[in-house]
Amino acid sequence: MTTAPLKSQLEAILFVATRPLSIDKLAGIVHAEAAAVETALGELAAEYDERVVHAGGVQLLRHAGEVQLVTSSAVSDVVREFLKAETTGELTKPAVETLSIIAYRGPVTKSDLEKIRGVNCTLILRNLMMRGLVIVEEDKKKMLLYYTVSSDFIRHLGLTSIQQLPQYETLHRPEVVDQLLAERTDEIRTTVTE
Repeated sequence: MTTAPLKSQLEAILFVATRPLSIDKLAGIVHAEAAAVETALGELAAEYDERVVHAGGVQLLRHAGEVQLVTSSAVSDVVREFLKAETTGELTKPAVETLSIIAYRGPVTKSDLEKIRGVNCTLILRNLMMRGLVIVEEDKKKMLLYYTVSSDFIRHLGLTSIQQLPQYETLHRPEVVDQLLAERTDEIRTTVTE
């Protein structure tokens, strides 16, 4: 269990989150009461508001009972230029790898994706979603987010269905993924013991 202050925990969660989060969701994540989360978010919002007054680039947005870290309007031009470059350039090798895993294994959770790749995928997922290649869906019963390719991705490849990808039936089977995960775990163990 973390010993970081509640405000720091909330800030970190909001920083890596790919979408707005409700107070109840945040309270569940950090194992705190909703009232304590509200208080900590109020303090965090005040700090960000003070920074924005002095040309800070990030602020806390509250809307319809949800909270999200967003860029301030003072830096909108540079952010727009950056996002344009990020969403129109070629995909990096890690992005292509991540997109391939989502296409063949999806819907897939972020944790499963990271187990397969062996690295944190937060920024890559955010970039793929900004490009409209990946979408996220929430399973409210399991309280999990699942990533899958978008219709635009399928259309861009000239396909009418994701099942038309080469060797889709073989690579989509759970036992293939389990085997890949086992091989990855063995690779990590070997690297650690050397």
